Amino acid sequence: MKALIIGAAGFVGGYLIDHLQNDCGWSIVATKLAHETIEYKNITIYDLDILDSKSIITLLQNEKPDYIIHLAAQSSVSLSWKDPSLTIDINIKGSVNVLDAIRAIPEYAPRILLIGSGEEYGRILPTETPVKETTVLRPGNIYAATKACQNMIGKIYADAYHMDIMMVRAFNHIGPNQSPIFVVSDFCKQVADIEKGRLDPVIYVGNLSAKRDFTDVRDVVRAYSLILQKGQRGETYNVGSGISIEIRDILNRILKLSKSDIHVIVDEKKLRPVDVPDIEADTKKLAQCVQWVPQISLDTTLLETLNFWRNN
Repeated sequence: MKALIIGAAGFVGGYLIDHLQNDCGWSIVATKLAHETIEYKNITIYDLDILDSKSIITLLQNEKPDYIIHLAAQSSVSLSWKDPSLTIDINIKGSVNVLDAIRAIPEYAPRILLIGSGEEYGRILPTETPVKETTVLRPGNIYAATKACQNMIGKIYADAYHMDIMMVRAFNHIGPNQSPIFVVSDFCKQVADIEKGRLDPVIYVGNLSAKRDFTDVRDVVRAYSLILQKGQRGETYNVGSGISIEIRDILNRILKLSKSDIHVIVDEKKLRPVDVPDIEADTKKLAQCVQWVPQISLDTTLLETLNFWRNN
């Protein structure tokens, strides 16, 4: 089997390449932006801008992958507030370009996985937690709105054009090598820099009361491959741990792993204009469909993420 990973240079892409190559035995085609690098052997790599629809068609005609995983996205909530136009272009227009490129090739019907976010659910009512795939979407930020739109477009294309499209709403995934623009990696990097004497023993934080559903990225990519193989056309699947944890608890666990005495200060620059209080996934649909459950504990992921920054 051949899998195309669109947007493979990011955090998830490397883990997905590893899993599909080593655990599934698939051949891999990966795309990146011209300025990005992907350091993997035995895979085919293309430079691709998903806003260039002709380039997508050319790639698909050359490779004809059996599976397509669409990872390419502007995935930072904070950046989406600063640059909504960029977020809309990449997350909505780019996704439509990918789907239309597939439609443009006669008698070509790959299985397609569109990656969305638990942020799509937005302001969740107390009676709606944990959130099911059928929960009403109330996006609370620009990034979430674009991902909700991508999901709806995927469903429309699956129904109208009989395309073999599945969608996921992935909740917060974490692990070694994640960018420090995301909260867990940010905390771990700050702690590692303090331990090395690069920073004063103060860690700067945003909203600590928000609760999020965190899953190790290696469990997440395993779910993606199972959905590609066993998921049902036109369906959306939550991917998460099924447990929401307060950001304050995450920070405290990381601080307990630290070798330094660290003070915590709230940095107003890290606060978002709107922050959803509690997001927790109901993953029963995923478990029933593909028999997936998370395997890596939160404490293991936090320690490995901290050690990554200690060593880099």
